[in-house]
Order: sequence, then C-alpha cells, then structure tokens
Amino acid sequence: MPKKKRKKRGSKSRAYSRRRFVIVAALLSIVSAMAFVVTAFLIFHTLRFQALVDRKLEGESSQRLASVSARPFVIRQAQRSTPEELVSVLNDLGYRQAGTLSGAEGEFARTGEKVALQPFGEFRPPIEVRFSDSRIEAITELRLDALLDRIELGAVPVTTLFGDDRSKRRWTPLDEIPVPVAQAVLATEDRRFFTHTGFDPIGIARALATDLRRGDLSQGGSTLTQQLVKNYFLTPERTWRRKILEAYLAVLLETRSTKEEILELYLNDVYLGQRGSFGVNGVEQGAQIFFGKNVSNLTVAEAAVLAAIIRSPNASSPFRHPEQTLERRNVVLRQMLDAGFIEPDTANAAIASPLGVVEGTVDEGEAPYFIDALRRRLLESHDPGQLQTLGLRVQSTMDRYLQSHAQKAVVEGLEEIRGKLGTNAPLPQAALVAIAPGTGDVLALVGARSYGSSQFNRATDAHRQPGSAFKPFVYLAAFEKDPTKGPASMVDDAPTTFLQGSREWIPQNYSRRFEGVVSYRRALSLSLNVATARVGREVGFDNVVSLWESMGMSSRLSPYPSLVLGAFEVTPLELATAFAVLANGGFRVEPRWFVTLEDSSGRVVERRDVERRRVASAESTFLVTDMLQSVLSVGTAKEVRARGFNVSAAGKTGTTNDTRDAWFVGYTPELLTVVWVGYDDNRSLGLSGSQAALPIWTRFMKAAVSGRDDLPFSVPSGVRVVEIDPSTGMLAKSGCPSRQREVFRRDHAPRDLCTSH
Repeated sequence: MPKKKRKKRGSKSRAYSRRRFVIVAALLSIVSAMAFVVTAFLIFHTLRFQALVDRKLEGESSQRLASVSARPFVIRQAQRSTPEELVSVLNDLGYRQAGTLSGAEGEFARTGEKVALQPFGEFRPPIEVRFSDSRIEAITELRLDALLDRIELGAVPVTTLFGDDRSKRRWTPLDEIPVPVAQAVLATEDRRFFTHTGFDPIGIARALATDLRRGDLSQGGSTLTQQLVKNYFLTPERTWRRKILEAYLAVLLETRSTKEEILELYLNDVYLGQRGSFGVNGVEQGAQIFFGKNVSNLTVAEAAVLAAIIRSPNASSPFRHPEQTLERRNVVLRQMLDAGFIEPDTANAAIASPLGVVEGTVDEGEAPYFIDALRRRLLESHDPGQLQTLGLRVQSTMDRYLQSHAQKAVVEGLEEIRGKLGTNAPLPQAALVAIAPGTGDVLALVGARSYGSSQFNRATDAHRQPGSAFKPFVYLAAFEKDPTKGPASMVDDAPTTFLQGSREWIPQNYSRRFEGVVSYRRALSLSLNVATARVGREVGFDNVVSLWESMGMSSRLSPYPSLVLGAFEVTPLELATAFAVLANGGFRVEPRWFVTLEDSSGRVVERRDVERRRVASAESTFLVTDMLQSVLSVGTAKEVRARGFNVSAAGKTGTTNDTRDAWFVGYTPELLTVVWVGYDDNRSLGLSGSQAALPIWTRFMKAAVSGRDDLPFSVPSGVRVVEIDPSTGMLAKSGCPSRQREVFRRDHAPRDLCTSH
C-alpha cells in the first residue's frame, strides 16, 4: 500500500503564529503609541503643573498683593467715639477678644461702656477706655490707676491693593485662623480631607448615592484640594477632560505640599461673593466684610456662616438673602455636630443665635475711594507686577478715625438734605476730602454716598464749578500785588458793568441787594459778588489767573471777569490743595497718599517726602485766613457756630449761580476739609453751600477735632494785630464808641489814634 503523505507538523501552527505575531505586533504598537502619548501627556503636564504648583506654593509668602495700612490709631480723652468703633479698630489690629484680660498681649474685653485692652508690645501696661454719651470719658492705666490724655495703638491694616480682578483678600497664616473656621469648612466641603490623597473615590460615591436618592445633581464630590486646583490652575468649563485633569493635579498638589499648606491656601483664597464692585476672597476678608471682625474673634455660628457661603457665594449672600444664609448656616452647624467637631449644646446655641452680619464695613473700614486713588497714584510710578506680586506694605496717610467719621458725615448729612429737598426729589451725591495742610497728607476721602452703588470717585475725578469758594484767591492776588491792601481796605459794592470779550456782564449779589462801600473783610464774609468783581478788576484778572497757575493748579482759567465767581471747573481734591496754600502760610504742598513702601522683610524700599514750595507770602495768606475766620463768625457760614463747632477755624461757602454745585471749604491749623454736594447730571440742587455742604462739613469736623487742643492760627512776624475805630480806620482809643480787631502788614498798620472821638 502506498504510504499516505503525512502532514508536516507545525506548518499550520507556524502560519497561525505569523498572523498572530502581526496582530500582536500591531496591538503592541498601538498600545506602545498610546502609552507613549499618555506618558508624554503625563510628563508634559507633570512638568508644567509641578512648576505652577511649586511657584504657587513657594511664592505665596512673597507673591501677594500690596497691603495697605492707615497711620497709627490714636484714642484721646473726650474724643467722639463709641465702644463699637474701638472694638472694630481692635479687630483690625488683630486683637483677640476675651471675657477678661489674661495678661497676654493683644487681648481686649468689653463690658458695657468699658473696653479693657492689653496692647501689643513688651512691658506695655493694660488700659481701660470708658465711654459716655458717645465720647471717651476716661483712659486709665490700670496698674497705676492713672488717667491718660491719649494712647497710640498700631498702624491699622486697611486692605490689599486689589488686582485687575478687583478681588480683596487679607492673608492669614493657618495657625492664626481659629479651629472652628477650618472645621466648618471641612465639615461641609471635605470631611475626609486629612485621609484622602487629593482625589476621593469614597466621597464621589457618597455624593453620587446622595444625588440618586434625591433625584438631582446637587452633590459635587470634589475634594477641597480639587476645588483649590480648579480655582488656581484650570478654567471653569464642565468637561470630562477638565475633571480628569483636576483629579490628577489634585494628587500632584498633595505630593508637593502638606495638608496644612493646602488648607491654608484654600482658606485664604476661597471666593465668598461680591461686595460692591469687589470680589471677597479668604476667610479673613470675609470676617471683616460680613462681621466687622478679625477672623480670630469669630464665634462658631459666624464661622459656619462663612462655610455656608462657599457653595453658592452670591446666591447665599447674607446681605441680600439673610433667610437663605441662616438656613444654610444651620445645615453647616449640624454637619459639624455629625463630624464630631462640636458638642450638641454648642450646636444648639449657635443654631438659636441670629445671623449677626453688619452693614457698612466696606465704606467705613475699607476706605474704597481712598484705596482706588492710592492705587492709581502708585501705578503712575510703579510696575503693576510689583504691586500685585511682591507683597509690598504701603504705609498710607489715611487716618482710620477720620475716614470712618467722614463716611458717616456724608451719609447722615445727605439724609438731612433729603428733608430739605422733599421726599420726591432724588438724593444728590457728595464728596469729602480732608488733608493735613502742612504736609499735604490725604487723611480721609469719600467719593460718594455709597461705594456699592457707585465707584466713580467724585473727590478726585468730578470737575465742578467752585462758585464763590474761589473768591479768597481774588483777595490773595490783591494782597500779593499791593502790600498796602488788607482786610480793612474798602471797595464799593454797587451796580457795575464789565466787558467780557465783546459782551457785557452785569454781576448780581446772591441776596439781590447792594451793600455800598464795604471793607474787603465784609465783602468776603458776606460773599458779595459785585464787590469781589470790582476787587478783581482793580488787581487785574490776568494777575488772578497768574496766581492760580503759580500755585500749580491744573484747571485752566481765562482772564474774564466771571472767573472771580468760580466760572471754571475744579475737583474737590484740587480745591483742597489750593486752600492748603492759605492754611500753611503760602506753601503749596503736593497731596501725599503714602509715606513708605516696605518689602515683605520690613525693609523700606521707598519713602515719599513732603513736597513744599512757596507760592505766596506768609503775610498775604494770613490776611486772607483772618478774613475767612469772619465768614464763620458773622458771614455766610455762621451756621457752623450755631451747630456747636467753636474751635478756631476759617472757611468759605461756595454756590454756583444756578445752584448746581454747593461747597464748603474750612480749615483749622491742622486739618483742612472740602465738601461738595450736587447732582451728577448737573441739574439744579436748589440749595446753597451753607444749606447743603456746610452741615456735612460741620458733622465731620466736630468729630475730627474732639479730644484735640484748640490751636490758634500762627501770626507771622510781618503782620500786626491792632484795634481800630471802624468808622475812621485809625487806632481806637478809650473814647471810641466801637472798636474792631483788625490785621495789617506791619509796615502798613495805622499808627495814629482816632481823632474823631
């Protein structure tokens, strides 16, 4: 039998192996390519985000917005203040509230109308401040039971210079953030924070189960680390790619830093909604905005409010939605109880407590108009990167006490004006600028009645006609040109016609009456338009313009007769700068917004010196100041005295002919304040400077000078003060029926006794 051909063993298997080899090779190539892509992707993003994470972690201590402080806070015996105002300042200074003083520095305790405090600083004794009728009745050094006239506390932190996103934050180390604040956040946002690795599958599963049970998608499941990564490094888009990248970066962040560092970053960065045009970030800034407190003094209930806001910051705003915030706060408190962070008694007491938020802290404590203006001035000479990354410390010129009372004076003064205008009339706007005339330091600045409703800074940017407030500079020009002129010089307040270009101009007095021949003093104190226009013609309108320009004013004037009545535009800050020339003896001072800039180590990197230059004589400016004192005693501003402001001061009302603008400018030797009131659309206010601006000025100045000595204006050596007979202008003697105090340049003072009596 023929032998059957035997099949070669392995031929089919070898063929199958070749096909399998090709398939396997292809699969391996695909897998290798995918692995390469994934590996490259991971390496790229790891290197990229490692650098970002490291830069963020390492740079937080130095790459922070510049912080701003007000000048050291001083409390004085007899100062107008309340316990609440002092407690607010102590919170800003970082004092801890206690039931009673323990002896540790930086503590305070309030009992009724008394506030006891242990100041910061070694060997500083404890102090008690007692209040009565909204004034400081006594300041007592407790160890020696000795009364003090004043005590100076530290420079008051105000805020940060916001970045382009207009976010406000105050950096606080984790060990200075109270435990209940961190616990409230962890209880509601990430209870397993200290056990997961940045990505929490258990938390996601729990959130998914809750969503399925409730039938909605309210639970996010993101860890606190993921939230931090999303805010710092990623866009807010909702895609699978972003969620995967978020989880990956969260794990990466956890490998590059400790849990404590991540928690500190989160608590200082977390977004807590809007207040006015600012975004509020971080628990310290939130504590200040919502409660007017340092974060270290928050109660458990207040800590729960901050945590309650995180999930839906604007919808849960305690200012706009207090009921919703209260409900959400109580949910947080129950979560803290479930997590074992607080005891049942503590939870029940906190749930029963009111919401406790306070209004007004942005305008009064944060000084937003001042900060806006300060930031603008700094950006004129500094790179924005320095202000937003180097953590500079700006020692500003702002006085926290004056700033707070300036805001109150504007708000309360406008409410008084509302009564004069009628309930149907729209409420006007107002601006206030207070400066130290000798240095130009801007001490307080308010740009409108509310920053939340308008961020336009009328104190620095609103150009309005000064009206009669310009008249003092007409008399200053007269005294500078002719040394024989003085307050006792005479001018005829009678009808007259001026040529203004090719047209006639016939000025009228506000009262529509004429006074006849009057002294310069009387003409200015009664704000007589016609008499002042005649003085301007005598001195030469071009000389008035030259004086104004020599004072460094930016407003351009034309030498027309109507300029003497303020028929041009200035800002309140510019008018304050001009009046400072009168207040400090003829020196022009440049407005100063800060004194020093320090780096994060405390080294002074820039010092802003006082800029002064003489633009008028001490004698001429004193003569005008002395005349302006008569405005308050017998002239258009005598309402100042009727309202109880009795210290030495000079001032001038300002009203435009159509009553669109109302002004009052007044000053003591140490403080000069300008107030403007009007409508943004230039409609007629219908009120004079004495009716609209003067009440605001008086409210502010009464608080500003409380507790201070009444200092007279210094008389220059070239000026002589004498008593004259007003009917003859000669030196008064015992037989003269009336006597009047008057001031002259020494070389031109009367020397002869009156011969008529």
